[in-house]
Amino acid sequence: MQRFNNKVAFITGAASGIGRATAVRLAEEGASVMLADINEQGLAQTRQLIEDNAGVAATIRLDVSNRAECQQAIAVVVEQFGHLDVLCNIAGIFKSARMTEIEEEDWNRMVAINLNSVFFLSQAAMPHLISSKGNIVNMASTAALVGQIYNAMYCATKGAVVMLSKSMAVEYAKAGVRVNALCPGGVNTPLTANISLPEDADMELFMRMMPLLDIAEADEIAAAIAYLASDEARYVTGTAFAIDGGQTAN
Repeated sequence: MQRFNNKVAFITGAASGIGRATAVRLAEEGASVMLADINEQGLAQTRQLIEDNAGVAATIRLDVSNRAECQQAIAVVVEQFGHLDVLCNIAGIFKSARMTEIEEEDWNRMVAINLNSVFFLSQAAMPHLISSKGNIVNMASTAALVGQIYNAMYCATKGAVVMLSKSMAVEYAKAGVRVNALCPGGVNTPLTANISLPEDADMELFMRMMPLLDIAEADEIAAAIAYLASDEARYVTGTAFAIDGGQTAN
């Protein structure tokens, strides 16, 4: 499929995991992709993967929690490629903790990266997406749909991403811009590989969060993002699309 011929996509978190898989997938389908991340080495590796397959990619180092950097990054992609069609807000962090033990610094950092970045980049990109009749895909989580033990910070930020996405979808529908949130469950990425639980965690409650099927691979999540970002999904906006192996079915 070449659903993104002549399209330009901006992808955060592109140095690894779902962000990398999404960048590779959209480039394979014809998109010119701007890869954004704070990890420059990972960005270079993602770019090489794309260019080795005759794709078009550029990179930009970006602290997604910094509003000025987000605004500048959107300006750079439009200047370099002439327009912007797809914004994929994938960058994010995760940390488990008992609610009463959450440090202010950890709370503020998770809000800044998981939520503020989505707002900053969407706000900067919206005028260009209106012009191109483009769309936004925001990375949420099953933590946005159901309560999860030891995940107060993550649930709060990802729940906010879903509602921000819905609000933007309603506000900009008449302008021709679609906005959707994707809600994965467990995915085999560096982020999930480093998850640790508090000492003496209640494993019975924790196990209730397990999916019915095996853990997903990043490529599977990228495939769902590619669908939502493509014209095939022209009638899909304001959704919180769960891709979770049945985790939220119970």
